[in-house]
Amino acid sequence: MENIIDQHPRRIARESVMKVLYAQELNNDTPEDILNSYADSHNLPKDIDYMRQLFFCVIENKIWADEIICQCLENWEYERLAIVDKILLRMGVSEIYHMDDIPPKVSISEMVEIAKVFSTEESSSFVNGILDTIYRNFKEKS
Repeated sequence: MENIIDQHPRRIARESVMKVLYAQELNNDTPEDILNSYADSHNLPKDIDYMRQLFFCVIENKIWADEIICQCLENWEYERLAIVDKILLRMGVSEIYHMDDIPPKVSISEMVEIAKVFSTEESSSFVNGILDTIYRNFKEKS
């Protein structure tokens, strides 16, 4: 596992977003309250603006992102996906479709690397395959 000091500020921000979104999945508080609670109990990443932007982008587009993800699942039910994998897929979809300043290949790579640390052994290749399909579909529509 990479030393946190060696990680890029955006990676740290993405990992923070994943953690806050995970808390959001398990909690009935408002997104703002969950984000503030996280901020009160953790060291915030240097790129806090990006963290907030990605967090609220995922929150605002959750249903839409889930529909896109479901369209790419073959022989798998969305409900059976691990929570962390769902969150990373939503984050990847949000970056690919809504954050023009981030190359989609970077988004995919980042979600794969985070999956290696925070999810199951198979998750990184699963996240990579789904996000790659989503990116190919995105390019065809653009």
